[in-house]
Amino acid sequence: MTDVVLPALGESVTEGTITRWLKKVGDTIAVDEPLVEVSTDKVDTEIPSPVAGVIQKILVQEDETVEVGAILAVIGESAEAAPSAPETPEPETAPATPEPSTPETAAPVAAPVAAPTTPEPVAAPVAAPVAAPTTPEPAAAPTTPEPVAAPVAAEPVAAPASPEPVAAPVAAAAPPAPVEAATPIAPKPTESPSDSDTTYITPIVRKLANENGIDLSRIKGTGVGGRIRKEDVMEAVSSPAAASGSKHAVQISSLRGTTESMSRLRKVIAERAVASMQQSAQLTTVVEVDVTNIANMRKKVQADFTERAGVKLNFMPFFTLATAEALQAHPKINSSVDGETVVYHPSENISFAVDTDRGLLTPVIRDAASLSLAQIAQQISDLALRTRNNQLKPDELSGGTFTLTNTGSRGALFDTPVVFLPQSAILGTGIVTKRPAVVTDAHGNEAIAIRSLVYLALSYDHRIIDGADASRFLTDLKARLEEANFEANLGI
Repeated sequence: MTDVVLPALGESVTEGTITRWLKKVGDTIAVDEPLVEVSTDKVDTEIPSPVAGVIQKILVQEDETVEVGAILAVIGESAEAAPSAPETPEPETAPATPEPSTPETAAPVAAPVAAPTTPEPVAAPVAAPVAAPTTPEPAAAPTTPEPVAAPVAAEPVAAPASPEPVAAPVAAAAPPAPVEAATPIAPKPTESPSDSDTTYITPIVRKLANENGIDLSRIKGTGVGGRIRKEDVMEAVSSPAAASGSKHAVQISSLRGTTESMSRLRKVIAERAVASMQQSAQLTTVVEVDVTNIANMRKKVQADFTERAGVKLNFMPFFTLATAEALQAHPKINSSVDGETVVYHPSENISFAVDTDRGLLTPVIRDAASLSLAQIAQQISDLALRTRNNQLKPDELSGGTFTLTNTGSRGALFDTPVVFLPQSAILGTGIVTKRPAVVTDAHGNEAIAIRSLVYLALSYDHRIIDGADASRFLTDLKARLEEANFEANLGI
């Protein structure tokens, strides 16, 4: 037997909450195959099995919180050792009037049978299982009697069920109708549907669809056997006409008029947001940036970049690299407050916000100023995917010194993002839209042209960052993006 314990999921993590069991008792599991989903105050992740074998016991139920090192389950080598109902002890079946001297056979019976209130002598105990008749009648003895075991004292305990119950003839002097047997009922096991079951939709997928007003009956699943995955729902969110049948159709959410408990992650986000607003003085400065040159560059290099880097080149790598470079020149924006001391960080570790069905998480791109656009694009793609699939390591969510949040991913022009301590600033990038703008040519002539424009909103802690500091940072960032001299930074 091997105990599966809750591992340490980060230096400051002391406990975790069981979100969902991915296997049930009696299931076979391979080494490193996901066993259970666990939620902590830093990350939601899957715990893999340390060994191959069969699930013998599950000791912690869903929604229970346990400390690091607690035993979650037990894995054995074979299915024979797995109990049929580990979570609920087998009920005992006792006679109405216990008669320990009542003779019983040594053979197993089809179901636990209570002894009659008035015992009657039996002609001979039989080795075959006895089926309780609805109207007891004496029966003739078999022509070829079976070998019988010696009578033993009856005990009111449930015997194991035999594979095929067979009625055997007994000789009895019209005993009273036997009491109905009490059959142990195993609890409903944790659902672990087959990948080929297209009718099963995981709770996470169903919740995600409800929150976004997506009709699951209109979605074609791309999973094994046609199952609907989270990615299918997200695709429908980005293309609502395909999921609803109408571009402006409104799907009524099933959450209307209901209540639900806040998840552990949501509680942590709420506590930190309130603490940040109470412990720091925050304000926001906004600038408009013309990113037409970047848009043109993306069109020119997109095919070659995608082929060589393996990911598409969108605007976020440009925003990330330009921000990291600007932070090197403006260390106040990349600092933290420690009591009455200002700590200027030696590297630019950029956290970026990822929207998940569990809440907002911020994985970290370390030393972003030293990376190429290809490296940043690859890290954004990898970290975002693993964040949504609960595959992040706790260390990948810690150590950020500045945060980027793409508020334009859902169409917003800009917002006023909240700074999360101990960081001192956060940059929100709005949607890139084409609008008419005044442009000046090399000769000083002005004209109105269609340009790709974006709003950048910097929220910062006014205790150590003044409005002038924020403006200088944004002005340098704006100049770098509008110049769009990134050919040497492509990394392909």
